Amino acid sequence: MKIQLSDSFDYRKLLRFTFPSIIMMVFTSIYGVVDGFFVSNFVGKTSFAAVNFIMPFLMILGAIGFMFGTGGSAIIAITMGAGDRERANRLFSLFVYVSAVCGIIIAVLGILFIRPVAALLGAEGTMLDDCVCYGRIILTALPAFILQYEFQSFFITAEKPQLGLGVTVAAGLTNMVLDALFVGALRWGLTGAAAATALSQAVGGTIPLLYFCRDNTSLLRLTRTKFDGRVLVRVCVNGSSELMSNISMSVVGMLYNIQLMKYAGEDGVAAYGVLMYVNMIFLAAFIGYSVGVAPVIGYHYGAGNHGELKGLMRRSLVLTGIFSLGMLVLAEGLARPLSMIFVSYDRELLDLTLRGFLIYSFSFLFAGIAIFGSSFFTALGNGLVSALISFLRTLVFQMAAVLILPLMLGIDGIWISIVAAELMAAAVTVLFLIGMKGKYRY
Repeated sequence: MKIQLSDSFDYRKLLRFTFPSIIMMVFTSIYGVVDGFFVSNFVGKTSFAAVNFIMPFLMILGAIGFMFGTGGSAIIAITMGAGDRERANRLFSLFVYVSAVCGIIIAVLGILFIRPVAALLGAEGTMLDDCVCYGRIILTALPAFILQYEFQSFFITAEKPQLGLGVTVAAGLTNMVLDALFVGALRWGLTGAAAATALSQAVGGTIPLLYFCRDNTSLLRLTRTKFDGRVLVRVCVNGSSELMSNISMSVVGMLYNIQLMKYAGEDGVAAYGVLMYVNMIFLAAFIGYSVGVAPVIGYHYGAGNHGELKGLMRRSLVLTGIFSLGMLVLAEGLARPLSMIFVSYDRELLDLTLRGFLIYSFSFLFAGIAIFGSSFFTALGNGLVSALISFLRTLVFQMAAVLILPLMLGIDGIWISIVAAELMAAAVTVLFLIGMKGKYRY
């Protein structure tokens, strides 16, 4: 039975509707890890460190896809909840066209300036060359990468989450197969890994574009539109939390790399890379749920169904708490086997990674509440509160912690930093949820 945004949601229906989005985000993260696995085991530790060193910069450039996807989906869902389907399609088309043009411009600038940026961050010698080689190839697919992340949100709003999952699986399988071919079999090294990722992103961005260009059975279709600066500003403000979250995480990732180079050299950057891969997969469950439930929240808010809105928030908090406990237990139990997948060839690096893993895992206990809270306020159209939660969580708290705690605790302070930051962000989110319930009647 098809689930619609206008339905009343109990726990079972909520999980059924958001499950494709959760799997989609987790699968996206898993296939992003494949590059790291092949580079680490087939190319070497320096190239593996280079991939993780330049990745935060590449993620900053692609973050516009999250902004248009989450911010735009909320506005489209609210518009559909108010009963104006024609306007919803015009807005959808405007967001897709503008983000594609932005992607082309950003890709060109990124290719031109990636070497001085990598050098400014501290890369040098072979590691600098590897950063530039990998980054430039990835940037050729940046417009498709932006569309891929954008359409992940739009598929849910169009009531086609399963189709979005199918596209993500297709892109992921493309990356996995080509990594095995280019890096494992043909031994093309770092160039092969970058090419595999770029081609997979092209698949993830192009297939949805072709689907929405034609008549389809979803709620959305690309059509003629006109430029509307005011609504684009609304999207940017409403989606600023997701943009800020991704930019902040990337900036903080750069700072972590700088600190780790200072305290542990290339081994520290490589160990952090392993933690980031696992972190991406685990947090993807929170992000996937939040992205999946956001259009439902936006629809019922737009329709004035305050009782349903209250139920959605309450059930979401319960599910987030259950996910958090499960992830902590899972991460602690799988710390050694997951670390060995990437760095079993180097005993000293393995020991460093494992210790970091066991400390870092406690961050999963607190991360979900802030991720959901930020997405919740985005869905309600309150981009300011959403952005503030993301800004504090991903930038302010983490930067303060990673600069201060290592001075007292050494390299352990770096691993503890994320736990402290997530705990503070969770506390702030709870305060906002309590303080704003009167305004939104949830």
